[in-house]
Amino acid sequence: MPRTWHRWIPAAAAPVAIGAVVLGGVFATSASADPADKTPQQVLELAASSTVDTFSGTIEQSSNLGLPDVSGLGGSTGSSSDSSDGSDLTSALELLTASHTLRVYVDGPTQSRVQILDDMAERDAIRNGDDLWLYDSNDSTAVHSTLPADASTAPDASAESLTPAELATRFLDAVDPSTEVTIGDPVTVAGRSAYDLVLTPDSSTTLVSSVEIAVDADTGLPLSVDVFAQGSSDAAFHVAFTSLSLDTPSADLFDFTPPAGTDVTEKALPNRDDAPADGSVAPDAGTHPEPTVTGTGWDTIVELPASTDPSSLTDSPMLSQLTTSVDGGHVLQTTLLTVLITDDGRVLAGAVPVESLQAAAGK
Repeated sequence: MPRTWHRWIPAAAAPVAIGAVVLGGVFATSASADPADKTPQQVLELAASSTVDTFSGTIEQSSNLGLPDVSGLGGSTGSSSDSSDGSDLTSALELLTASHTLRVYVDGPTQSRVQILDDMAERDAIRNGDDLWLYDSNDSTAVHSTLPADASTAPDASAESLTPAELATRFLDAVDPSTEVTIGDPVTVAGRSAYDLVLTPDSSTTLVSSVEIAVDADTGLPLSVDVFAQGSSDAAFHVAFTSLSLDTPSADLFDFTPPAGTDVTEKALPNRDDAPADGSVAPDAGTHPEPTVTGTGWDTIVELPASTDPSSLTDSPMLSQLTTSVDGGHVLQTTLLTVLITDDGRVLAGAVPVESLQAAAGK
C-alpha cells in the first residue's frame, strides 16, 4: 500500500502489535459490572467478543523508548509526500518518540475519523463510505482515495487503527503457551470500570517485561494498553482513552471538504483483481516486499529483503543520529524494539536484543 498510509499507523512495541482490528456494535450506558468476578480466560473471552462499533472519545498516547524526541527535526510530515528524502523516517520516529492527543469518532465499519492534535495544527484520517481522506493542516495538503470494489485490499485509515483496541487485539491474538495471563487489581479508565489483564512473556530474551490491558467490564472494549520493558516499572508505551462516549457521533464529522487552498492529491488504491493470476508479485509491489518471519511468540523476528539501494537506508542524517554501528550493519535500539539494518540493505526487527537479530541475519 502507498507509503503515505503508513504514517497513520503508530509504531507498536513489537511486530505482533502491528495490524488492524474491526470493531462491531454493543451499547452500554454504565460501568456497573464488578471487575473482580472473572477469571483470566473469561476476560480474554470478554475482550474477544466485544462488538462496540459506535463511539467517540479522546485518546492519549505516549512513549518512553529511550529515543530523543524528533518531532521538531527536519523532514515534512505532510501526508501527500511520497519522496524518499527522510520525511517518512521522520514521521515514523515522531510517532515513536512524541506524545499525542487524538480525537476519535466511529459510527460502524464504514464511518470513522481520527484527529491527531499537533501544536497549532491538526492531522485527520477520515473514512466516509468509499471515500478516504488524509489531511494535514500544517502544510495544507490532503490525499483522497476511493475504496476499490474489493474493500478488503484497502489500507486501514479507520479510527480503530489508532485506538487501544487495535494494539490490544494484536497482543491478545498472539497469546499462546509462551504467555502467562493473569488479572491485576480493578482499574478505572475514562470513568469506566475495567479488568486489568496482564500478559507476561515466558521468554528469557524478549525486551518486553509485561503488557497490561484495561478491558471494559461492561462491553469488553480495551480502554488502555501499557507495555513495559525489562527492568523498568514505568510503561515504555502507553495508549488510553481519557474520555469515551458510546453515543452515535454526528454524521457531519465524517463529511470532509478540503479547506480552500489545500493541495489535494488523488491516490488510486489497489484492487485484488489487479494481482497477477499466477500469484506472482505485482509489478509495483517491489517497494513493499513480503517479510520473512522467524522465531515464535515474543521472540519473533521480521526481516525485509535487501533494498535495491542499501545506501538509502544508512545515508539519512537522522538515521545516523539514532543508530549505532555494529558488526554487519547499524542498529536502532529502543527499550522495546530493536531494528538492524545490515550492510547489504536488509532490515530485521523484533522485541529482542541486537544479538538475536545478528544471529538471524547470519552476522
